[in-house]
Amino acid sequence: IGSSTPEALAAKNATRTIPIVMVIPGDPVGTGLVESLARPGGNSTGLSQIAPELAGKRLELLKEIVPKLSRVAVLWNPQGTTSPLSWKEIQLPARELGVQLHSLEVRSPNDFDKAFEDATRARAGALAIMPNPVFAGNLKRIADLAAKHRLPSIFQLREFADAGGLVAYGPDRSDMFRRAATFVDKILKGAKPADLPVEQPTRFELVINLKTAKALGLTIPPSVLIRADEVIQ
Repeated sequence: IGSSTPEALAAKNATRTIPIVMVIPGDPVGTGLVESLARPGGNSTGLSQIAPELAGKRLELLKEIVPKLSRVAVLWNPQGTTSPLSWKEIQLPARELGVQLHSLEVRSPNDFDKAFEDATRARAGALAIMPNPVFAGNLKRIADLAAKHRLPSIFQLREFADAGGLVAYGPDRSDMFRRAATFVDKILKGAKPADLPVEQPTRFELVINLKTAKALGLTIPPSVLIRADEVIQ
């Protein structure tokens, strides 16, 4: 089982015969892990957390929380696969919501400080973070910088809210790992990975950090709180 794109790729490079079940945040087709979602081919299958359309949903949540929001800084990595897809997907919702996007390209953790300073200079009213391993590996630092620059922020991983980020909204990863067990069961009973379609998220979770909201002077609307799967007091 591979729980990240690098892990799944390393497993695929190590063997062409042992079945691989992946639960990854990236694009399994674009990274060469499978031939297609419907017919993976080879010895890899599983679940992909990729859901670029959620970028727009996260923008809508920010707009609900900050109704007068007019400019959002977007943290993304042009060198990734999922991040550029999400950056592309967020354009139309931004226009529909009347929100201007300010691009913050980050390729490594060394770029974080400069990116947040840029967001402040641009007078961004909030921060949307696109999916990328660089960001997933630096949740606390991003949350701390967002607090320092007083930017309401949103990311896909629930751990972001645990680390002090304002909002997390994305695939329920616990559910996806439970579903991965179904793949393992089918393979152990004789199914071939090549014939098992790659599945995508069906359950999503919303986590709100009220401590962060209070520190930012924000009141989370009841219409958002009632939809939350978890509220951090």
